[in-house]
Amino acid sequence: MSAQSDFDQFYAATAKRLVAAVYAATGDLSEAEDAVQEAYARAWQRWDRLTRDGDPTPWVRTVALRLAVSSWRRARNRMRAHLRHGPPADVPGLAPDRVALVDALRGLKPDQRTVVVLHHLLDLPIEQVARETGVSEGAVRTRLSRARKALGRHLTDSDHPAPHPPAPAPASARSPKEVPTHG
Repeated sequence: MSAQSDFDQFYAATAKRLVAAVYAATGDLSEAEDAVQEAYARAWQRWDRLTRDGDPTPWVRTVALRLAVSSWRRARNRMRAHLRHGPPADVPGLAPDRVALVDALRGLKPDQRTVVVLHHLLDLPIEQVARETGVSEGAVRTRLSRARKALGRHLTDSDHPAPHPPAPAPASARSPKEVPTHG
């Protein structure tokens, strides 16, 4: 199999999931697509070395996430323009639960968001998340715990509490029709 067809198969098998992961980490689909595309372009330049060293997926994912994080620093001006001018008219609406999840992920610190995406959305074990983020397994567990608590607080719909069934009336307030009969 040629390097080109090997790379094409790798790209077809992994790109969609990687875009979804980076989107979950950044909350910006176009940034995610750009970061992933650049990561694959860089992977192609090193393809022989990456495949010789084993699975290139972690390398591409790490590069894409780092590129996305770097772009967050440049995103302030774009966000200000977006707030002034609003979203483009042709942006399709997202399901409310997706909007809530993306909003909640945006509220996390970048290091927490990254471990949540890698561990929960990509199903990577804690050991691999630690390797890819360059921190200890304990630090990954701490970040995950703090992120889960923050997400739980954010995703709890406190404005619309769950309905509670009515409390039963005290026995003295029951009408005779409500008194059970045995017989």
